[in-house]
Amino acid sequence: MNYHINNLPERTAKPRNSGITMVMDKGLSVRQAEDFIEVAGVHSDIIKLGWATSFVTPKLSEKLDLYRDAGLPVYFGGTLFEAFIIRNQFDDYCRTLDKYKMEYVEVSDGSITIEHDIKCEYIRKLSENYTVISEVGSKDIQKIFAPYKWIQLMKAEIEAGSWKVIAEARESGNVGIYRDSGEVRQGLVDEILTQIPEETIIWEAPQKAQQVWFIKLIGANVSLGNIAPAEVIPLETLRLGIRSDTFDHFL
Repeated sequence: MNYHINNLPERTAKPRNSGITMVMDKGLSVRQAEDFIEVAGVHSDIIKLGWATSFVTPKLSEKLDLYRDAGLPVYFGGTLFEAFIIRNQFDDYCRTLDKYKMEYVEVSDGSITIEHDIKCEYIRKLSENYTVISEVGSKDIQKIFAPYKWIQLMKAEIEAGSWKVIAEARESGNVGIYRDSGEVRQGLVDEILTQIPEETIIWEAPQKAQQVWFIKLIGANVSLGNIAPAEVIPLETLRLGIRSDTFDHFL
């Protein structure tokens, strides 16, 4: 930090197991990625190349190497996994991961329908060679799971080998754990936390109000995902209580 302020909440140190900031790269250029790393890399923990943007991103290998050289793990969005699976191309997907030297992988079923046992089997297979992050929840705004179902799915995926489970919200923050207005489904979150350890969950929270809500509920070291590159430093100030939205919370 550039100077000292007393009585700020203590942040976990990188590499973090909690307090993770997962950043959504929706198509940054190599130059933009360089600028992002210079400004916000120190406050970022893991980079997701959103959905299947990696398929059409120019200079993909160059950008992946840039993130890795900066000490930032990177992975392809879960929709890419689904695009391969729905076409019966799991082996091709694994070859793609190896081609690009991926160490992390996201397993999701937000856009496709597969039996949960089959999803967990993919998690088991992939966890033998990669660090698996699995996503729970649908991208379909019409699909609303009961709290017990979220808990059941999360437990099964952690047992199958997921390092973290992501609570779905999309990059817009209006599905899954949120209402279509972006408001948090508070009862759902409370129920999940009665059964699932908080440090195993990354809550997708692209909107500032959502980030504030989770910081006030869980603390400075809540793990949050789908953070826009330009919002990483603003989020860190929220975590530390030096932005008006959380200013009084940590005093």
